[in-house]
Amino acid sequence: MLSTPLAVEPRPAGGAALDQVLGVSAASTVVFAVLVWVAWAHRTRRITWLRRLAERAETTVGRPGWVALPGGLLAVALLTAFLGFIWDVSLHAGVGRDEGPLANPAHYLILVGLFLTFIAGATAMVLPLDEVPGPAAVKITRTWHVPVGGLLVAGSGLYALIGFPLDDVWHRIFGQDVTLWGPTHIMLIGGAGLSLIGVLVLLREGDLARGTTAATLRDLRVRLSWTAAFGGLLVGLSVFQVEYDFGIQQFRMPLHPMMIAAAAGLALVAARVVLGAFGAVLAVLFYLAIRIGTAVLVGPVLGEAHNVFPAYLGTAVVIELLALVAPLYRRRLLFGAAAGLALSTVGLTLEGLWVEAAFVLPWTSDMWFEGLLMSVPVGVLAGMVGALFGTALTSGEIPGRAVCRTIVVAGVIVLSVSLGNGLYATVPDASATVELTDVVTDPAARTVDARVTFDPVDLPSDDPTWVQITAWQGGGEGVVVDRLRETSPGVWETTRPIPVHGTWKTLVRVSDDRTLAAVPIWMPADEAIGAEELAAPESFTRAFVPETSILQREKNADHPAWLWNVSCTVVAICSLLLLWALAWGAARVARATPRPTSAVRSTDERPPARV
Repeated sequence: MLSTPLAVEPRPAGGAALDQVLGVSAASTVVFAVLVWVAWAHRTRRITWLRRLAERAETTVGRPGWVALPGGLLAVALLTAFLGFIWDVSLHAGVGRDEGPLANPAHYLILVGLFLTFIAGATAMVLPLDEVPGPAAVKITRTWHVPVGGLLVAGSGLYALIGFPLDDVWHRIFGQDVTLWGPTHIMLIGGAGLSLIGVLVLLREGDLARGTTAATLRDLRVRLSWTAAFGGLLVGLSVFQVEYDFGIQQFRMPLHPMMIAAAAGLALVAARVVLGAFGAVLAVLFYLAIRIGTAVLVGPVLGEAHNVFPAYLGTAVVIELLALVAPLYRRRLLFGAAAGLALSTVGLTLEGLWVEAAFVLPWTSDMWFEGLLMSVPVGVLAGMVGALFGTALTSGEIPGRAVCRTIVVAGVIVLSVSLGNGLYATVPDASATVELTDVVTDPAARTVDARVTFDPVDLPSDDPTWVQITAWQGGGEGVVVDRLRETSPGVWETTRPIPVHGTWKTLVRVSDDRTLAAVPIWMPADEAIGAEELAAPESFTRAFVPETSILQREKNADHPAWLWNVSCTVVAICSLLLLWALAWGAARVARATPRPTSAVRSTDERPPARV
């Protein structure tokens, strides 16, 4: 089994071993040195092979070489990084932390994918020699102009790459935060996922460089590239929801529909505006092909923890139906707002049917009111931003800077407030008495049935979001999530045997309204963090504690609070700067788009919509 080498204890709970840090640093230095040499040699015409590759890609794809070649590189990069990412999450869920960045095979795929993302953007920047790559090109020197999309892809890739060494520094200071939403983890996945916005801008610049003022979709190759880019953007935005996909989320449930509404509003509304009829559905079908293929490869093929994912088909259908209302569709901002409202209500209701059928922890009526309060404003503003983005990639007739800035800033603020509300959780002054009945008595493979009695008995409401037992990080045996059944008031029982041996970490978890708390059942000794074994006797009573104190047991609290706050603030500022750069790039391309007149508009071009 591929995860076996990772099951060897002990593993460090801080940063990686110095030899691995030096190895990655040396390899990175060599790669960057080679990239600089290739760029210099191409710009000074000392090599011709890069130009020939671009010409071949241009012939194959039907776009300028400085679009086609970097676009192909980015496709390989992001597929590689996404496979590595899902594999990595599966490994950490089933095995726990690893011995360092080079001890986890998935990290190699992530690192290669991030490097290739940066290389793709850099390639788009250095390729143009005797041309200005479109009217939005940025002047670097007197004779060197680079496409905006290349800058955005390279910047996103660099942002993600910087997260890799910072992640090691973060772990050395704050210990292991075993969660997708660690600040440096957000840098890694956010930079890679948002690079798709850069490639969409690059595709548009390719159209403008060829003299088309609107997207020309009659060429199947062109349509496929747009579809893949929007589907890829949806994949990138769905990454933030992956803990819910595995059933090991460390956050309250109302965040889940809100994140789905945000992703659908941005990616699918823009896809419908650019691609026209069935554009949102086509983007979702591409997204599903990637997600299904990756899930099958990581789960059944590699034998790691399996995952499911949102379908997005309900939200796509809602957007497509609204687009049939021609007067609404022609007014892009109004269409984006209406689509956002519809997908965050009707669309999420349809999505809930899939979540109920496929997810380990389905949505419940307990979370819908708060979930809609968060999802509707986020969905409306995400739909408006998606409409702006789609318009920027077609006619370019976006509103004035003040209007665009207001919509984007309002979207970021509403999203941030919703995230803050969703992350806020309370721990009740309560306890649980756990009675265990052995199913397998061998200490090396012990499993138990559990009977849990809460004090007070009304701790979870009549319809809690979840009452379950999670067991994970058992050494490559996957994840166990058992939704408990209530047999009498305040008494809950398991429906399957639960592991309480070896490296498993097993706990009772309760989520109800704003409550998000847990009671540990079994915790192994962990020499690296100085933690003693927490035994699982036949009967015991323990108080509820914050879930993160168990799920993120390796975190180090031995640091001043201001250091944590400053570090998180720096990461947040850098993330906002990346979002600003992406918005600037899209607006620059939109404002550089020539305004067609009715006398010269080609038959391939649609009349500009009113914003």
